[in-house]
Amino acid sequence: MGYLFCVAKKSINRMKKIISKMLDKIAARVVVKMPILDCNNKNESEIILSGRIMSALNNQRTESIINNIQTAEFKIFSQFGDDGIIQFLVSYLEIEEKYFIEFGVEDYNESNTRFLLMNNNWEGLVMDGSEDSINKIINAEYYWKQGLTAKHLFVDEENINDFLVQNSSKREIGLLHVDIDGNDYWIWKTIKVIDPTIVIIEYNSVFGFNNPWTIPYNNTFNRTKAHFSNLFWGTSLLSL
Repeated sequence: MGYLFCVAKKSINRMKKIISKMLDKIAARVVVKMPILDCNNKNESEIILSGRIMSALNNQRTESIINNIQTAEFKIFSQFGDDGIIQFLVSYLEIEEKYFIEFGVEDYNESNTRFLLMNNNWEGLVMDGSEDSINKIINAEYYWKQGLTAKHLFVDEENINDFLVQNSSKREIGLLHVDIDGNDYWIWKTIKVIDPTIVIIEYNSVFGFNNPWTIPYNNTFNRTKAHFSNLFWGTSLLSL
């Protein structure tokens, strides 16, 4: 035996407003820290569904998240809580071109754009300096299901703009992520052929916040070879 429930549209809208106000009041008093999911112990559909639920919860807390963007954090495929922040931003902002470009993705198991690809159906271009890593991406099941292009490239000042023109017809894009653990400042400074709405660039906190420091440009830079500590790489926040 089934039941049919009919609710007037006005009542639904009124209920939504009441719930929204309640959530805003709660969010104003409580700093919510979204959980870090263990993607190794759950299947892919489960973790994507979990991320979808957390994204919906974040969208109900807009005012409190704007005051403290860190409260939007949650991890699905990102290294830290970046997935949550990105999901909030793409929901909050009006982005026409739902297209991303990400450098330095390794085998794409851990990245800042994969949840955008698989949850939001964004299209994108990813690249990495390891040919083996790119081959793993191309042979993955999600590759033929989603609008993803993966290319092998060791990015430098001389090749980046030509590469982007040849491999993407997009000039205005939704998101650009630069994370190459080395010449990040120089590559970001060189890029002229795309206009991203959101830019994510890793900075090196070891360099501090008071000086515009970066490593000298070296088109074959490798952080492990550059210094035994693995701390000599990238750029300071101020220089970006």
